[in-house]
Amino acid sequence: MFLVGTEYWVLNTEQTIKIFNMSENIQLIRKEYTIASLDPSDVSINPLEQFTKWFNEALSAEVHEPNAMVISTVNISGAPSARVVLLKGLENGGFTFYTNYKSQKGEELAHSELGCSTFFWAELERQVRIEGTIEKVSAEESDAYFSVRPRGSQIGAWVSNQSEVIASREVLEQKQIEIEAKFDGQTVPRPAHWGGYKLTPNKIEFWQGRPNRLHDRVLYTLLPSNEWKIERLSP
Repeated sequence: MFLVGTEYWVLNTEQTIKIFNMSENIQLIRKEYTIASLDPSDVSINPLEQFTKWFNEALSAEVHEPNAMVISTVNISGAPSARVVLLKGLENGGFTFYTNYKSQKGEELAHSELGCSTFFWAELERQVRIEGTIEKVSAEESDAYFSVRPRGSQIGAWVSNQSEVIASREVLEQKQIEIEAKFDGQTVPRPAHWGGYKLTPNKIEFWQGRPNRLHDRVLYTLLPSNEWKIERLSP
């Protein structure tokens, strides 16, 4: 390997391969956002209605996994962590997702109910940020959702001790065989360690990409009167 300017070259007997300097190339990645605009005068007075409008537009645009959202939590030391989960409901004033209560996020939510979520729909050049509190949904609601999951996913909820260290993939596969045998010919019940959470927002920001990084940002903030204040933010 040798360096020519800011480019690396690798020589072998068959071909010459050029490997670009990673830092140099990352700096050159650019995309202009030109699809749409967003103004406070054009949005719904309720952010959940506005989110529903945007979500339906993401569905119509055939965005890949439009219900994928990043959930961010903090641990007892205040250190943040984030992961992608799937939105499974938008009702009763909140955003619902399901997971293992003993996972890292479950343990962190047991310590602090504060959390936030981010949706990014690249095809529409849009982002939504949601801040609020995250609490468990009722056992009845978790049971209802679990009952309509594919059987394989139901089995998986019993198999995985989510976030725990395991020795190998074979550990999971062996436990899967055992759980499938245990519930053979039976309805798979919801495990007590698995269920839903609802993120109830107090702030929701809608972001629409615009040219020259002068993006449109509209922020909803929940007031003590339970009304939403709508403001434009500088990009």
